[in-house]
Amino acid sequence: MPIRTAEAKWEGKIREGRGTMKLGSGAFEGTYSFKTRFEEEPGTNPDELLGAAHAGCFSMAFSLLLEKAGFTPRTIRTRARVKIEQTGPGFSITGIELDTEADVPEIDENTFMAQAEAAKNNCPVSRALAGTPISLKARLLR
Repeated sequence: MPIRTAEAKWEGKIREGRGTMKLGSGAFEGTYSFKTRFEEEPGTNPDELLGAAHAGCFSMAFSLLLEKAGFTPRTIRTRARVKIEQTGPGFSITGIELDTEADVPEIDENTFMAQAEAAKNNCPVSRALAGTPISLKARLLR
């Protein structure tokens, strides 16, 4: 299996400094700062990139599990909300909410929900984040 890479560079003090993050594949490079992470300045931050990775991983795992159960999804759309809070002297990611909706022909609601829950518990990013509470809201589109 390939090893994926990413890198980050930071310059300056925490509140005034700035940095860049980029993916090894070259598919993304963006700036980040204290204000893009903890305020509303445009730009990216580690938390939203983690959310994108989690949403993508969950969606792929969900597709795989649906396929193994005999169903072919037309679409799966997942949003991840990553919550970061001050905990003691530092900050922690205190939860991730996965919100997914999928168009899956001929599947019943119970099977759909079981496969969604299995994907939440078993996608590689969920496993890597096992110490973080992860919730799931799933909707079957009709």
